[in-house]
Amino acid sequence: MTKHKYAVVGTGGRIPMFIDPIAGLYRDTSELVGLCDLSATRRRWHLQRLIREYGIDPIPDYAAEDFDAMLKERRPDTVIVCVPDYLHHDYIVRSLEFGANVISEKPLTIDAEKFADIDAAVRRTGRSVRTTFNYRWAPGASQVRQLIASGAIGTVKHVDFEYMLNTSHGADYFRRWHSYKKFSGGLFVHKATHHFDLINWWIDAIPETVFAMGDLVFYGKENAVARGQEALTRYPRYTGVPESEGDPFRMNLEGDPTLKALYRDAEADSGYLRDENVFRDGITIEDSMSATVRYRTGAMLSYSLNAYCPCEGFRVSISGDAGRLEYAERHAAHIITGDRELKIEPNASRGASLRLQNLFSDPQEIPVHMPESGHGGADPLIQEQIFSANPPPEHLGRNAGHEQGAASLLVGAAANHSIKTGTPVRITDLFNLRPECQRLSQLI
Repeated sequence: MTKHKYAVVGTGGRIPMFIDPIAGLYRDTSELVGLCDLSATRRRWHLQRLIREYGIDPIPDYAAEDFDAMLKERRPDTVIVCVPDYLHHDYIVRSLEFGANVISEKPLTIDAEKFADIDAAVRRTGRSVRTTFNYRWAPGASQVRQLIASGAIGTVKHVDFEYMLNTSHGADYFRRWHSYKKFSGGLFVHKATHHFDLINWWIDAIPETVFAMGDLVFYGKENAVARGQEALTRYPRYTGVPESEGDPFRMNLEGDPTLKALYRDAEADSGYLRDENVFRDGITIEDSMSATVRYRTGAMLSYSLNAYCPCEGFRVSISGDAGRLEYAERHAAHIITGDRELKIEPNASRGASLRLQNLFSDPQEIPVHMPESGHGGADPLIQEQIFSANPPPEHLGRNAGHEQGAASLLVGAAANHSIKTGTPVRITDLFNLRPECQRLSQLI
């Protein structure tokens, strides 16, 4: 049997989600043929790990500037893009032009202009782009989709969605490249694309208009000083700085072997600091944000995200003309290190609750199972869809192409534009995404 050949660009903390199934469970039908990254330290650490853990044969690795050479020499069928968000479009387009299909980590990109480049390349080449929305595959999220699709609450009219990041996981976005909007699009794009996609998919609707507000109210030097915490601002980073010991926001890259290997040891050849002080000057993203969204179906969404909460998880209420669904998840904060999820709160546990109440009826509590595997059991399911030669039939529409990927990122892009202008933003003014369609399921 001819194996499907995969090449990878970007070998940071997220890439094991993709390369480990190729090297392990799906090795009979899949083959990893090349690794590409700015840092030789990072890419070779992963290569040695795969050789050690799965017994694969050594494969070539390439510097970032040699990405096109990797395509020509290794001739992959599919390229997996896992670089920082602002670079996604460049590697996606180059891969499509080469003749490969693409699997992209979410968000697909960070703004409408970059998405336009991707869309044009898909149309020009006839190749495909998969956006990996693994949250769709979580059991609880799938139950919500099934109930709405079955008509359990009638036609959806309104959604309330509140997401809480705590001061472990939430703070981590402010240590990394994500804290600069030019790289990540801010949390309205990088993080909220998960949430907007869930909502789009749950109610099977395409967003139309966005009005948003947001600000940096907790992280950053100015906020710490205003709270009387100036002492927490005195060092630019945490690792190797004795003065930072005892700081509750401290991250020690030398305290975890994977973080050390991927980031501390890679500083010399990447120039990247993974542990910048969350109370420094120069952060350009928001940590508190709200948005109101109207959909082409007429449904409305009220959304909020705060990144400095004492707890982590989300609550969503979905109201239809025949009833209401209330779904909540409690999360344990984590950091994706590169070979596993590092649980930051050892005593915290995951949990979920789902309630259905029809008009003039008593509420029903519906059991939700949350496995301990990656992303609440979602990762193995989406990996099977991606890498299996014969994936099981998919009846919930959980696979997403580039257009469905755009439907969520464009909400975030519109929110950023709305914050800047103080006005509502019609998404079609940013990109005219299939204006004849109302339903997300009508998009690729």
